[in-house]
Amino acid sequence: MKVLGFILFTLIILLQYPLWLGKGSWQRVWEVGQQVASQHEINQKHQIRNAALDAEVQDLKQGSVAIEERARNELGMIKQDEIFFQVEIDEQNMISPNKTEEDSH
Repeated sequence: MKVLGFILFTLIILLQYPLWLGKGSWQRVWEVGQQVASQHEINQKHQIRNAALDAEVQDLKQGSVAIEERARNELGMIKQDEIFFQVEIDEQNMISPNKTEEDSH
């Protein structure tokens, strides 16, 4: 009877080993679940970015306003018969509105 109990106990331990420590253990399942959740968050961020890029591509394909805006901002282009003024601000000689005559002496 003791031998039968020992054999059954050994079989139970051998059956439990893969569940707790083997390739498909609970810990491994939990780790993979965490990786899936992390990848799902990354995918959602990429989907938002891709949607924004897709909208920009569609705008560039259909509208000349977006193309003109890019040409002006990124390439410094101007239209024909258009005058471009560039205003430079000298920050060293500017007086702050909070300063008074007494503060500057």
